[in-house]
Amino acid sequence: MNKQQIKGVTNQVTGTIKKEVGRATGDHSTMAKGQAREIKGRVQEGVGNAREDLREDREIRRERSTRRGL
Repeated sequence: MNKQQIKGVTNQVTGTIKKEVGRATGDHSTMAKGQAREIKGRVQEGVGNAREDLREDREIRRERSTRRGL
């Protein structure tokens, strides 16, 4: 797990809490801010997932090239 993934999950949780607080209090501004933060977190986590996938692919390629003696 990388920093982007952790930040993304954190933003999702924070956004969900904010959204629900806004819903409970009837504060549409807080609700909208929470929803925006939740979406930001999903995007951030997706970027982190993509980075992690690339890192894993690089490791696999390095291992293959090392085994082949390249």
